[in-house]
Amino acid sequence: MTVSASPAPRLWTAHGFRENTWKRVDQAEALTGNSELILPLQFFLSLEATLQENLLPRCAVEVSPGEALDRLLPFLDRLPVVALAFPAFNDGRSYSKAELLRSRFGYRGDIRATGDVLIDQIPHMLRCGISSFEVKNETTLRRLEAGRRGGVPLHYQPSAAAPAGRGKYSWRRASQ
Repeated sequence: MTVSASPAPRLWTAHGFRENTWKRVDQAEALTGNSELILPLQFFLSLEATLQENLLPRCAVEVSPGEALDRLLPFLDRLPVVALAFPAFNDGRSYSKAELLRSRFGYRGDIRATGDVLIDQIPHMLRCGISSFEVKNETTLRRLEAGRRGGVPLHYQPSAAAPAGRGKYSWRRASQ
């Protein structure tokens, strides 16, 4: 019996599939060149300050659910991508991190969901401020290719993402 390898993740945004030019690195030897790199948070933090500064324009940092965002905050204004790991469908801690990045910390770069990204999660991830997704689940890929991302069209609660329509919430006061 042959076990087939899972497909390489494809990058999807609300505008469709995109080429993924970012590669994952967790060794210092791989930091040379001009490639766009995704580094684990602890690896990034272990680098010398000058190397960190040199890497920032072409560097993304991946934060696992159990890791705090605090140590990443000094770099947010220079990081083009923050990757949030979703190692299992039932681990929602990265939803909170996305909301915090957008709402509290004002991060305007790309927030990328990595790991176990399923079609049922994508609408909520978009509302939390996640803007790109590394998708490897076959059902999710097929649905996204067909333009069927699902979700509920009406919401009671506010979100970190900009609202699509001009709806208002009764507890918010906005000038006309």
